[in-house]
Amino acid sequence: VFNLANSKSAKKRVLINERNRVRNQAVKTRVKTMIKKVLAAVEAKEVEAAKAALTVAFKELDKAVTKGVLKKNTASRKKSRLAVKVNSL
Repeated sequence: VFNLANSKSAKKRVLINERNRVRNQAVKTRVKTMIKKVLAAVEAKEVEAAKAALTVAFKELDKAVTKGVLKKNTASRKKSRLAVKVNSL
């Protein structure tokens, strides 16, 4: 892990970057899962399930923005596209 890092601060950055990478990966995975649940409900034409999953997905997207994993406009775009699909039911 520390082969390239020479200074103490560089070694610390390696550890912090790894920690942040794992956290960001977890947040992204959770967001993707919630989006898939919405899309699955839309495919099955389950209106109530889709609306419930949509609110959860919106919440997860907003959390990802707050944590700095996604940019605001990216989350907004994803939310808009999901809402269009749910509203088409």
